[in-house]
Amino acid sequence: MENIRPIKTEADYDWAIVEITKYFENEPEVGSPDGDRFDVLATLIEAYEDKHYPITTPDPIEAIQAHMNMAGYKQAALADVIGSRSRASEVLSKKRQLTMDMAFKLNRDWHIPAEVLIQPYHLVNDDQRDKASAT
Repeated sequence: MENIRPIKTEADYDWAIVEITKYFENEPEVGSPDGDRFDVLATLIEAYEDKHYPITTPDPIEAIQAHMNMAGYKQAALADVIGSRSRASEVLSKKRQLTMDMAFKLNRDWHIPAEVLIQPYHLVNDDQRDKASAT
């Protein structure tokens, strides 16, 4: 394969991106030499990105907040899904854990992936809130 090398540095990564971009406008045939080169470049790029730019899954509350922001929802919309305004407020401020029933409803109604909603996360206690508001 012509000119393929390991991606060890940011410069190598930039080079690989330029090389693979050439194939986006003229996609190579699977199994051809260019197709094989494309596959190798894609694999190298993916390995480098996984190591240097890992994408972490948000905690359940971050995922709910991101969904609300993207959809333009207010806390009242969350209350409609999980039962009450006070419960929505407690969940968003991490004073109350999501229950399986809440996670089910959020997955069903808002299509937030269940595997994101059922992840463990820490609640914020009063001492942590006081320290955070003091800074």
